[in-house]
Amino acid sequence: MNILYDERVDGALPAVDKPALLQALQAQLPDLDILHAEEDLKPYECDGLSAYRCTPMLVVLPHTLAQVQGVLKLCFERKVPVVARGAGTGLSGGALPLAKGVLLVMARFNKILAIDPAARTARVQPGVRNLAISQAAAPFGLYYAPDPSSQIACSIGGNVAENAGGVHCLKYGLTVHNLLKVEILTVEGECLTLGADSLDAPGFDLLALFTGSEGMLGIITEVTVKLLPKPQVAKVLLAAFDSVAKAGRAVGDIIAAGIIPGGLEMMDNLAIRAAEDFIHAGYPVAAEAILLCELDGVEADVHDDCDRVRTLLEQAGATEVRQARDEVERVKFWAGRKNAFPAVGRISADYYCMDGTIPRRELPHVLQCIAALAHKYDLRVANVFHVGDGNMHPLILFDANQPGELERAEAFGGEILELCVSVGGSITGEHGVGREKINQMCAQFSSDELTLFHAVKAAFDPHGLLNPGKNIPTLHRCAEFGALHVHAGQLPFPDLERF
Repeated sequence: MNILYDERVDGALPAVDKPALLQALQAQLPDLDILHAEEDLKPYECDGLSAYRCTPMLVVLPHTLAQVQGVLKLCFERKVPVVARGAGTGLSGGALPLAKGVLLVMARFNKILAIDPAARTARVQPGVRNLAISQAAAPFGLYYAPDPSSQIACSIGGNVAENAGGVHCLKYGLTVHNLLKVEILTVEGECLTLGADSLDAPGFDLLALFTGSEGMLGIITEVTVKLLPKPQVAKVLLAAFDSVAKAGRAVGDIIAAGIIPGGLEMMDNLAIRAAEDFIHAGYPVAAEAILLCELDGVEADVHDDCDRVRTLLEQAGATEVRQARDEVERVKFWAGRKNAFPAVGRISADYYCMDGTIPRRELPHVLQCIAALAHKYDLRVANVFHVGDGNMHPLILFDANQPGELERAEAFGGEILELCVSVGGSITGEHGVGREKINQMCAQFSSDELTLFHAVKAAFDPHGLLNPGKNIPTLHRCAEFGALHVHAGQLPFPDLERF
């Protein structure tokens, strides 16, 4: 059995009478678009983690709130699992469907409801593309800061579900730092508002709890995000290094100097060459590593910071430091970084994109360990980092058509995540846990912590119907994984025993 895709999740679910469920949906929601034929279901069998596929039992594509409520109420009554899906760009299997469940696709909720330039907010439906928010806010001199590499396609609902980040998250934060309010539907189909239009709301901060919950606590129907003024000036420095360790130390020097760049990214030689061949960004292909450092703000401050950063980079051993000559070159520098993933896809039949976070001080050590693991598993790896906040994305190159390579890539990725934990980091930075990292959750958290996570899940979803088998492992699974020694009696509610 593959390490990531565990068929026991589907196998443990009770049988569902598909014809009866389809008939009930069509009777109660006659205008709801429902896909049920095999050829119509196939396009929805995976998200961005395409190595693992499962054909859903039914796919529903609502376009009204009442339809979403109707689907949830009917599935709740019949105890049918529901998996929510946005644009399907997630990389951790968070939207992987279930063969005995309904896939609820929210892509048609794609309207920008309001832009308030005075309050600097935008009210949007969950299917709105990330980049579309900034495009709508641009006439007011505003933009939405989180910018994952998939921003031209990914939806804001998925960003909230996974707490997405991007190349500018070091200075401007992840999705959770740029939200004010989320409207959701509970598993029973009831409306609930988390957060407020103001900067604070009374009671527990359920908005932060919900952000990153990966569709396990409720269905997002509307999001209110913060907008920021566009910086007056943005300049990018590109620094080349003859060793990855020197580049890593330069990052620490910049932060230690009290400079917080708008973006601080690193790529190793394999990623540099792949991106340059694809985008022709002007990268130095002989460099072992490059740093991209963007400084933004008012012109005088940016000018001074560029001089300071240049000095720090040179002192750290940079063989070359280049400042983008104009806006065109600045955009091209970033285009190379943002297209690193598809660029690597051009040089390998398949690749497995990891997502882990480490303390910045551990960067040289972790990269040395990744190189050793690459030798152990006989697989190439291209390293791409949101290095300012320690969020790394090693891309493990393999060929799924070669026997055993997929399994080796999975095992390699698992060891990288456990390495992150061992140095004081985390198994994820922005891609979420989904089905991909569920085993490594056992390495990061204790049995008491996992029990608490299950209790939170049970408070929102007592029967475990929303996106089951994702994000939080059962204690039994952890015992099998070998990370914990647990007993069945510790499970907070019996439905979780299935997974």
